[in-house]
Amino acid sequence: MPKLAANLTLMFNEVDFLDRFAAAAKAGFKGVEYLFPYDYDKQVLKQKLTERKLTQVLFNLPAGNWAGGERGIGCHTDRITEFEAGVDRAIDYATALGCMQVNCLAGIRQSQRDPIDARETFIRNLQFAAPRLKAAGIKLLIEAINTRDIPGFFLTNTAQALDIIKAVGSDNLFVQYDIYHMQIMEGDLAPTIEKHLKMIPHMQLADTPGRHEPGTGEINYPFLLGFIDKIGYQGWIGCEYKPAGTTVAGLGWAKPYL
Repeated sequence: MPKLAANLTLMFNEVDFLDRFAAAAKAGFKGVEYLFPYDYDKQVLKQKLTERKLTQVLFNLPAGNWAGGERGIGCHTDRITEFEAGVDRAIDYATALGCMQVNCLAGIRQSQRDPIDARETFIRNLQFAAPRLKAAGIKLLIEAINTRDIPGFFLTNTAQALDIIKAVGSDNLFVQYDIYHMQIMEGDLAPTIEKHLKMIPHMQLADTPGRHEPGTGEINYPFLLGFIDKIGYQGWIGCEYKPAGTTVAGLGWAKPYL
C-alpha cells in the first residue's frame, strides 16, 4: 500500500507550522515532509516528530532567497560557495531529524548564463554534495519541475534528470519524481515510473490543473497509486498539494491509504 507523507508546507495551513505535525498525525499520516526546516531549531522539530511518532521523510537543500523568488541555486555559477555551505547545513538538520534523503533544487537558470555553464555548475555541485551526503547515510535527489509554474527552471523532465545523474557519476544521486510536474511536462506517467523505478526513491503528488488533492483534476490517481503499488515501489509519496478547501475536508481520497 502506498505510504503517504503530508507536506506541511502546503497542507494543514489552518494552523501554525509547528502545530501541523500534530494535525498530520491526527489525520493518520505516519510521515511528513516540507520545503525547508532551517527557520526552526532542529531540536524543536525533532521533538515534534518524536511526540507524534512521525518519520521525517524529506526536505530540500537551502535554496537561496525563496521569499524573493529564487527556487534553488544548484545551477547558479556565482553561488557555489553558498551551495557548499548549504550542503553542510542540510546534513546537520537531516542527521538531527533522522531524515534519510534530501532534495536539491536546480533553480531558475540565470538569463545571462549559458545553458551549458548552468549544466556544468549543477553537475559540479552535485558531485560535491553526493559523496558528503552518502557519508552521512543520506540520499541526494534531484527534481524536475514544470515551467508553467516556475518559468525558466533548469531541470524540467525525467530524461534530463537521468542525463545529469549519469554525468555526475555518483551512486548516491536519484530522481525525486513529482507526478504533478511530470504530468504537465511529459505525461506517460505509469510507463516512466516503471521504467526508472530503481532510480526513484521518493515521489510527490498533486492533481492538475490547480495543484489540488487527487480527484480534483485529470490524473487517474486510483489507477496510478494502485499501479505504483503493484510494481513494488517501496518509498514514500509526499502529498505536495494545495487543498481546495480545508485540509481535512479534502482527505477523502487518502482514506484507503492512511
